[in-house]
Amino acid sequence: MTTAARQQTVTDKVRDAERARDELCDALKAAGVQLPSLGLDAASCAGPAPLALIDLGRCNVATARALAAALRSNVGEQQGAAR
Repeated sequence: MTTAARQQTVTDKVRDAERARDELCDALKAAGVQLPSLGLDAASCAGPAPLALIDLGRCNVATARALAAALRSNVGEQQGAAR
């Protein structure tokens, strides 16, 4: 693989991770949850074979509980729809 092709692959991975981060942020916002440190893990986006990981970061207790409630609500909705 050429250097240019490798760089394109790296760029594509990072852009895909950015889109996924934005989708997650939007979904969390719709559920009334904001993770203040949500972002890309810079170290995982570097190097010749980046993983482009999304860092969910830290949150306070209230945010953790809001996220848990939103997830439980969504699971309950999905289980109800499957019946």
